[in-house]
Amino acid sequence: MPALRSIRPAVGAVAKNPVLVGVSALFALAQLPDLLVGPAASPELSAAVSALTFGILLLVAPFFQGGLLAMADEALDRKTGLATLVSAGKEHYLPLLVAYLAVLGVSLAFGFLAFVGVLLGVAGNLLSEPSGFLVVPAEDVTLVAVLAIIAVGLFGAYLLVTFLIQFYAHAVVVDDAELVAAFRRSVRVVRSNLGVTLLYTVLLTAGASAFGLLVAVASLSLAPAPAIENAPAWVPTVEVGTAGAVGAGVGVVVVTGVLGALWATYSVAFYRALSDRTPAAGR
Repeated sequence: MPALRSIRPAVGAVAKNPVLVGVSALFALAQLPDLLVGPAASPELSAAVSALTFGILLLVAPFFQGGLLAMADEALDRKTGLATLVSAGKEHYLPLLVAYLAVLGVSLAFGFLAFVGVLLGVAGNLLSEPSGFLVVPAEDVTLVAVLAIIAVGLFGAYLLVTFLIQFYAHAVVVDDAELVAAFRRSVRVVRSNLGVTLLYTVLLTAGASAFGLLVAVASLSLAPAPAIENAPAWVPTVEVGTAGAVGAGVGVVVVTGVLGALWATYSVAFYRALSDRTPAAGR
C-alpha cells in the first residue's frame, strides 16, 4: 500500500540529505517569536507578534513550500542542496502564493459561515432565555438543530475540499502543472485513490495533532510568568526563566525541522506513487 510503502524511502531520503532538516527548521524558526512571546506577553503584544509572524509566513511560505518539495523530490533519487531550494522556490513562488491565498480565502469563508451560524443560534437562545443559561426552549429546538446541521455540513464540506486539493502544490512542483491544472490534478489523484489517500491523510493528521498538542503544552508549561497563572489546570506548569523558554523553543524548532523534512519526502513519495497509477486528464 503506497501510504505505508512511501515511509521507508522518505526516511532514507532525509537520512542521506540532512540539509532538508535544516531548511525545514529554518522555516520553523520564523514562528519562534510567536511561541516565546505569545504565552508570556500581554494580549495586545501577543496579538501584534502573532499578526507580524502570520504576515511573514504568508509571504515566505510559498517560497519554502516550493523549494522544500523540489528538494524532497530530488532527494528521493539523489543528493539535493540549497540551489534546488532557491531555484524551485523562485520558479514556483507566484502560483503557490496565489494558491495559498485562495485556499486561505476558502478556509476563512467556511469559518465565517460556520461562526455566523453558531452565533445566530446562541444569540437566539440567549434572547429566549434572559438568565443567560443555554437552555433551549422547545419551540427553538428545530432552529438550533437546523443551524447545527448547517454548521456540521459546512465543516464537512471544508474537510472534503481540503482533502481533494491537498496535492495541488505537489502537482505544481513535481509535475510542473499550471495552477488550475494543479488543483484538477490533485482532485483526480485523490478520487482515483480514495482509500490509500484517506489512510495517508489520517496518518499525517494524527501525527500533526500529536505534535501540535505537545507544542501547545510545552509552550504553556515552560512559559515565563505571568503566563503560568493563566494556564489550564490540566497543564503541568514549571516556572522557568528566559533561557529555559528559549531552550524549549529551540527544541521545538529542531523537532519541527525533522518532522517537516519527513513530511516533505513522505508526501512527495506518496504523491509520486499515486501519480504513476492515475491516468492523465481525458484518459
